[in-house]
Amino acid sequence: MAASPPAVGETCPDIRLSFPKNSEHLTYLGLASQGNTFSPAQIKADMVIIQIFSMYCPHCQKDAPNVNGLYRGIETNDKLKGKIKLIGIGVGNSEFETDYFRKSYDVKFPLFPDPDFVVHKLVGEVRTPYFIVIRLNKDGSHTVVYSKLGSIGEPSEFLKNIKP
Repeated sequence: MAASPPAVGETCPDIRLSFPKNSEHLTYLGLASQGNTFSPAQIKADMVIIQIFSMYCPHCQKDAPNVNGLYRGIETNDKLKGKIKLIGIGVGNSEFETDYFRKSYDVKFPLFPDPDFVVHKLVGEVRTPYFIVIRLNKDGSHTVVYSKLGSIGEPSEFLKNIKP
């Protein structure tokens, strides 16, 4: 039986991602040490926005400009930069496919492949695009504060919904 999507108020499943090869992405995420894998809860931020996407998803392709706008809006706002980080996980996508999506849609934030659907199964085999936002607590724990299917819409409205 598949897991359910993470619910608001719960903890996110233990997602494990390969360390980024791109040093800029490593710095952006605040991951100091190299290793095999890390969890989004280890990212140095107050909140992490996790985009579950597929390069083959027409809705994900259509939403790419909005998500890029969200990233730019965070990175150009002194109150949000460094406090909110954004990552994408390409379900069923290889590294080649996530790189293709990154280049095709000029994505600046880190994208991670999930070629064997491991992460996809952990998050309840959600359709795409799906967004999960976790708040990282001072004690090292984290809490899901947003978990929804569909486009983020207007980036400023999305930020209001997650209450950074």
